[in-house]
Amino acid sequence: MEETGSTKSIPELYGSLVFNDRVMKERLPKDVYRAVHQTIKNGTHLELDVANTVAAVMKNWAIEHGATHYTHWFQPMTGLTAEKHDSFISPTGDGGVVLDFSGKELVKGEPDASSFPSGGLRATFEARGYTAWDPSSPAFIKDGTLYIPTAFCSYGGEALDKKTPLLRSMEALSTEAVKVLHLLGIDEVSHVDTTVGSEQEYFLIDKDLYKERKDLLLCGRTLIGAPAPKGQEMEDHYFGVLKPKVSEYMHDLDTELWKLGVPAKTKHNEVAPSQHELAPVFETANVAVDHNQLTMEMMKKVADKHNYACLLHEKPFEGINGSGKHNNWSIITDTGVNLLDPGATPDQNMQFLVFLMAVITAVDEYADLLRCSVATAGNDHRLGANEAPPAIISIFVGDELAAVLKSIDDGTAFKGTGKTPMGMGAAVLPHIMRDTTDRNRTSPFAFTGNKFEFRMPGSALSVADPNIVLNTAVAEALSDIYDALKDVPKENFDAELKKLLKELLDEHKKVLFNGNGYTDEWVAEAEKRGLYNLKSLPEAMPHLISEKSVELFTKHKVFTRSELESRYEIFLENYSKTVHIESLTMQEMVRKDFISGLVSYEKALTEEMSGKKAVLPSAKCTVETDVLSTLDTEADAIDAALTKLGVDTKRAESDADVLHVAKYYHDTILADMDELRRHVDAAEALIPEAYLPYPTYGELLFSLR
Repeated sequence: MEETGSTKSIPELYGSLVFNDRVMKERLPKDVYRAVHQTIKNGTHLELDVANTVAAVMKNWAIEHGATHYTHWFQPMTGLTAEKHDSFISPTGDGGVVLDFSGKELVKGEPDASSFPSGGLRATFEARGYTAWDPSSPAFIKDGTLYIPTAFCSYGGEALDKKTPLLRSMEALSTEAVKVLHLLGIDEVSHVDTTVGSEQEYFLIDKDLYKERKDLLLCGRTLIGAPAPKGQEMEDHYFGVLKPKVSEYMHDLDTELWKLGVPAKTKHNEVAPSQHELAPVFETANVAVDHNQLTMEMMKKVADKHNYACLLHEKPFEGINGSGKHNNWSIITDTGVNLLDPGATPDQNMQFLVFLMAVITAVDEYADLLRCSVATAGNDHRLGANEAPPAIISIFVGDELAAVLKSIDDGTAFKGTGKTPMGMGAAVLPHIMRDTTDRNRTSPFAFTGNKFEFRMPGSALSVADPNIVLNTAVAEALSDIYDALKDVPKENFDAELKKLLKELLDEHKKVLFNGNGYTDEWVAEAEKRGLYNLKSLPEAMPHLISEKSVELFTKHKVFTRSELESRYEIFLENYSKTVHIESLTMQEMVRKDFISGLVSYEKALTEEMSGKKAVLPSAKCTVETDVLSTLDTEADAIDAALTKLGVDTKRAESDADVLHVAKYYHDTILADMDELRRHVDAAEALIPEAYLPYPTYGELLFSLR
């Protein structure tokens, strides 16, 4: 049976349900293991006889761990994961069965593709789709099923998922990076990988309270709700002591993730009440994406066992911090060198400077596509608030690298100070070396030592999308660097390289900003620099299908034009559908739930006033009268706003143009919802909780014990 891990040590527990390299080395014949390893390393074709052997060994291993079924696990354009379970049984003809699993079943599946988002790539009657095994991401066992990570494509070969273009982008970056490294004389490198560590923020709330909120159940965020008397202003939750039951949840979550080989490393309370964070160790990008999808799934599953609801929406509560997913990204060679490690002398580390400049160039050139990659209806509510970066993409490099880049720009010698000891004023404290730069939490794209942290992705997002764009954009920048230097004579190479770096810096330094990204001054300055400020998904999405975008992705064979156009359609449709559901949910919640509480409280106040006057005819009932007057005014405004929202939502249903519809939902429907919420929240603040048929912000945010 599947092992619980309760009696295992952590090293024994970790990866115990994963068909990883260690298991393959132990169980596969040596020649088969080598063949699989070469497939993973070089992308070579896996022969059927090898696949058959792997499948047989994988099946036996899975059965030993209690598995009865297998599934090709893939990531369609829903942003979630998908799976169809098949048992290992195969009838023998004599009324019995044997357990069987072939190489063909391992490497290819045929799920129905007609009901997944395709953005016009597939008609409903064109149902055939294929899943293809990704051997670079290990299979694992969950809930008695062997999960096989796969890519998902249509009958015509078009990518219908997020993994396929991610793998393509990783190959594109590797190809261009290796060419540049060889140009720099680093010939031993044959492959590079991008590594990713995705910090995952989330909220935990009481499940019973969660079930009483239609907006949380159907939309993942609260659509109405007056602020609690206390929010996050005391800053006492951040890194605070974990509450015992929350600590138990986090322990169980770690255990479940470790069994699945997810390297969950850090856990702590975040800024907002009931908000928390989990951060993993870096992994190869496609494995990191798979593991982040597993992490989100397990967060919800384990929460349910603890009578919690886990909220992954980017902005579940108005007026307090939303949740992000910080995408820590770097590049590492197959010889183990981090290409974004500046070393002790970054000004002399030409390898580092070339790749640093490639990233700066890529982010500046394709900032609009990076913004598209994190654009969702939920994330639009979060970006620009106090816990999230603005919608303007800029790069923070810190003081030391800024000085290095300035020396390149000015043609002057770099004078670095290196790390210096910190004086903390108490002899008993250890000597601590001060880093050469501080952190900047307002920057959407920050250099943090030997990696870049992209802070714009929202907590519910698949990190495949931003990494696809980032990989491809950097591949293009490296391609241009290679083309500029490939024919330069050896004796002139160093001088021409330095000249090229200076030219690139001159052209792209406008994206560098080390200051406070939250200020109005920066918004004005960014506009002067010509930086994009794409505040919403409908505003950003046309950039995804621009000729510049099509040229980038088709050149590096990451997307075809039709695949890009399909994603454009899907993203806009999902945005409109999300806001539409929110509008209908809000209307129902206000009409059926809130108004009944409002009317009941007004009736109770009226009866209380009548009772007072019956006893004391001269009673003025000033307080009750003022409250009733305010509630009556808000009730009229609520009725008008509710009517307008209903009419406008109906109007949206008749339009067919996806971009026009999305803009209408953003400009009109969200504005209607904001107006309705303003009056509902103002009235709710006057109504006792006993009259409200749903839990308030105070109950939701401070219910955990």
